[in-house]
Amino acid sequence: MNPLIVIPVFVTSSRSGETPIEATYDHPSTLGHIDELPRCLESLGKVEQMGPIAVIVAADPEIDAPATERVRAICDQFSQLDIIVVGSAEVALIRKRFEQLNLDRQEKEIGLVGYSAVRNLGLVLANVLGFDAVLFLDDDEVVDDVDFMSKAMYGLGKLTKRGIPILAKTGYYLNSEGTYHSLHQDKWYNRYWEQGRVFNKWIDTAMRGPRLSRSNHVCGGCMAIHREAFKRICFDPWVVRGEDLDYLLNLRMFGSDVWFDNQWKLHHLPPETRSEGRRFRQDIYRWLYEFRKIEYSRSQVDLQQIKPSSLEPYPGPFLEEGIEKRVKRTAWLRSFGRPDKAAYREAASAAANAAALYAQEHCANYFEFQSVWPEIMARTEGDKALSAALLHSVVPDDSAADQPVRNIDPGSTGEIRLNLDE
Repeated sequence: MNPLIVIPVFVTSSRSGETPIEATYDHPSTLGHIDELPRCLESLGKVEQMGPIAVIVAADPEIDAPATERVRAICDQFSQLDIIVVGSAEVALIRKRFEQLNLDRQEKEIGLVGYSAVRNLGLVLANVLGFDAVLFLDDDEVVDDVDFMSKAMYGLGKLTKRGIPILAKTGYYLNSEGTYHSLHQDKWYNRYWEQGRVFNKWIDTAMRGPRLSRSNHVCGGCMAIHREAFKRICFDPWVVRGEDLDYLLNLRMFGSDVWFDNQWKLHHLPPETRSEGRRFRQDIYRWLYEFRKIEYSRSQVDLQQIKPSSLEPYPGPFLEEGIEKRVKRTAWLRSFGRPDKAAYREAASAAANAAALYAQEHCANYFEFQSVWPEIMARTEGDKALSAALLHSVVPDDSAADQPVRNIDPGSTGEIRLNLDE
């Protein structure tokens, strides 16, 4: 296989004021403290068979240029790695090429604002540059397994003994305590929100199973997608976080799946969350939106139906009727029992108002974008003009198609039947 490793770096300024919900990130860096990326790249330098890396810089507009230069300077320290840095200038090249190909600009759907838009940008990069897989990592991770890449590619693009193609897979995270379990708390204020407990129940079962099994969970920073999947299915730009699990749901709607590899892991070592109440507010937007999206999908005759019962023990309970009451009650209880009380009260208000309205207004948007995604990918696949522009900072024009591009040799994707239960 010939994967492109994609690592997003989210950089925020110290500006005051309300940040749009889609541009709020769990663990963003600041311009003066892009600290996690060097640690991640250093760990990747010890991995065998490392492929090219695209570091995507998603920065607030007012610090875009210095953030990109800072990230570029960090990447230059790791000359043993093959790294390209992608920022607003490279996105502008993509938009220009889209115009030449009579494609919509897709500014919200493919770009540098929001988790899903950034991941879609990574898929477009892999498609244009001729890679046959994308491997998503996060900058706050550390890899200590020299065989990480071979494990990442294990089974991808192959068939199970039942003839089922494995087109997307995920590994798992070890946290700062060296465990894959969620460090959930059985507290009174979590009475309606035992997400950690049910996740632990699911992963314990998956870890006891065969190496590859159908997954109910996705670690977005340990995720591999074969080109036969990413050419057909995109990420949803209207889900404000949890876009990795949402991608699993999208794949199921369109007849595919994500597979869990219980021998593929890395360490996830994020900095402390700035505001747990604000993060929960995003969770409210996320789960209300997922519920409405799945509900809307049932009206589409060409989609596979997703039943929460098929996603037990996790995340099924968070996709059922009554989720709006559960998130609102949890936010109110946490506003009494947890720090960040004001943010939790705002979250409770969002559950009753803004988040519910957001879900209702946008639940159909993904399906409209998804309908044009295969055409976008078909028309930009291996595009020499755009790949030359991206790799050599040349504005794509009619003459750019004759410029040299990086010699990318797609790996063999022949069908090999694995000894899997499925």
